[in-house]
Amino acid sequence: MPEGTEPISVICFGDSLTWGFNPVDKSRYGHEIRWTRRMQKELGPGFYVLEEGVNGRTTVYDDPVMGDRNGLEHLGTVRRTHMPIDILIIMLGTNDLKTRFSVNAETIAASMGRLLDFARRPTDDTEGRAPKVLLMSPPPLGPLAGTPFAAQFDDRSYKESHRLAGCYREKAAEYGAAFFDTGTVISASPIDAIHFDDDPQADLAKAVAGEVLKLVEA
Repeated sequence: MPEGTEPISVICFGDSLTWGFNPVDKSRYGHEIRWTRRMQKELGPGFYVLEEGVNGRTTVYDDPVMGDRNGLEHLGTVRRTHMPIDILIIMLGTNDLKTRFSVNAETIAASMGRLLDFARRPTDDTEGRAPKVLLMSPPPLGPLAGTPFAAQFDDRSYKESHRLAGCYREKAAEYGAAFFDTGTVISASPIDAIHFDDDPQADLAKAVAGEVLKLVEA
């Protein structure tokens, strides 16, 4: 943790769920709505929360449709951009469930393991020390029929999304990361079965802030 008066830096690394995608009109939620910004308020001035969310980001996969969405490739730049990082929050996996990747929950968790392994290692840069890591599983997909994303996901995607938290919990323990299941406090919007509505984001912000404080005290 930082010394003196420097705030504790918290980097939120994820996809559209971290970026703040609004399922109603496909815009970005404002600062007063996004769970990351609300978490900053929950934690107060002793913390510095930064968002690093990219729509469509995967764990390790190169997306043949969207391009440049490989989370493992992005993470090195993010770590160097914001170092020293005290706490790194990672929430990815939803986009891996797309039919074009055809992977199950165990495979997504194994992919996540590569990010966790990299995150726990110091870099060779100035201030490149390893952060404490909080792995968060995204909430399971909702019923997809009739939603805007129904063509990109299928029944297998839905079933595997409900298994992901258990696989992530095991992977976090394997790599010495903390774990939080966001599905315990927030659900995917019925509008698109993937993203968050505005009201529940306050609950997520409060819950994740609590997990961050646990890491600080550990």
